[in-house]
Amino acid sequence: MSKALTASATSIKPIKTPLSREQIRGFWAVYLGWVLDGVDSVIFALVLIPALTELLPNSGLAPTPANIAMYGSIMFGLFLVGWGLSFIWGPLADRFGRVKVLAASILVYSLFTGAAAFSDNIWQLAIFRLIAGIGVGGEWALAGTYVAESWPEDRRKMGAGYLQTGYYLGFFIAALLNYTVGATYGWRVMFLCGLFPAVVAIYTALKVKEPQQIRQVKPATTTRAVWWEIFAPAFRRRTLTSSALVGVAIVGLWAGSVYEATAVVTLATRAGIDHVGAVHLASIGAAVLSLSTILGCLVAPWLAERVGRRKALGIYFGGMAASIVFAFGWVFYLDNGLHLFMVSLLFLGFFGGNFAIFSLWLPEQYPTRIRATAFAFNASVGRFIGAGVNFLLAAAIHGYGSIGAPIAWTAAAFVLGILILPFAVETRHQTLPQ
Repeated sequence: MSKALTASATSIKPIKTPLSREQIRGFWAVYLGWVLDGVDSVIFALVLIPALTELLPNSGLAPTPANIAMYGSIMFGLFLVGWGLSFIWGPLADRFGRVKVLAASILVYSLFTGAAAFSDNIWQLAIFRLIAGIGVGGEWALAGTYVAESWPEDRRKMGAGYLQTGYYLGFFIAALLNYTVGATYGWRVMFLCGLFPAVVAIYTALKVKEPQQIRQVKPATTTRAVWWEIFAPAFRRRTLTSSALVGVAIVGLWAGSVYEATAVVTLATRAGIDHVGAVHLASIGAAVLSLSTILGCLVAPWLAERVGRRKALGIYFGGMAASIVFAFGWVFYLDNGLHLFMVSLLFLGFFGGNFAIFSLWLPEQYPTRIRATAFAFNASVGRFIGAGVNFLLAAAIHGYGSIGAPIAWTAAAFVLGILILPFAVETRHQTLPQ
């Protein structure tokens, strides 16, 4: 009898707190915004070659492969500068609420992604991408903060993983659009597709309620007070290590995913495949990358709960470093490396899911009154680091005449990240601070 009772007791699994209709509706609203954020972020990577081939001559520049690669890197860098400037959304969200500020960030990136379709030269495109980046950059911090505060404690960690999959589902949708719309109608129509998130912004502002936590906290009277507090002695170590680690991850994101389309098109052209076929292969590669990253995002919270945030991130960083060196340092230079490069995208994608760890880890390190500001700041500093690396990459690619080796060298950033991890604050088994 005691054995039966023991067997019965051990077979019972704890019941997860059910989600309310408001929590479900709010999640899907911010999730869709995050999906479309991913679409808008990767559109330029997918249309880089045709867009710059048309716009460089209008800007008085020759559309040579070296110029396309160099000015493409500069464009990526400017977009990341916009991402970095998105730190402005954090204090606004801590003072005025998560939902309205989130809706405003979605509206900004939607309108200026659509505006890029009307660019006559690369300078106009650069301005539109810079401003779109400011909107895109706000989505992660605000959506991540919203889910952490609105979902129950026993579900918010997996909620962070679910949320992060949205960005890479956006990659998949962008790849599908490029395979169909982009290959048929061109790069300008691809940018026009970026206008759709405006509808999501309006819905979010009208239908989604603020999390209960933020309703119970008295906001700071000024944004300056919030900024000072994230550097107070109690939080200084968290802020410095987190911003550095996000920077490492963003360097890998842009090396491993944004240059995927350019690498595949280059390898396909080298293999004698025509332009339309190369575009189709780049789209398939982006789909492979996005689906494997979604898997990585779903595994990340599970791993972080079992081995801790720092060890889990270290595993992902190590895998990302090895994958970048393998794909861009070796396979890219093989005479028949196209198929093996497509396989390497599975690993680049999976380990690129490290961002899901930040989505659950960053909110755990700060109380509600400064959480959005801290999340946005840590993400923004990381993006400035990523922008700096992209400007260096532009010069390296132009001098080297290839994207392969310069991008392979970005794996060194992950080695640095692994060295920083022991100094970060471990929050495993801790509840979300009030």
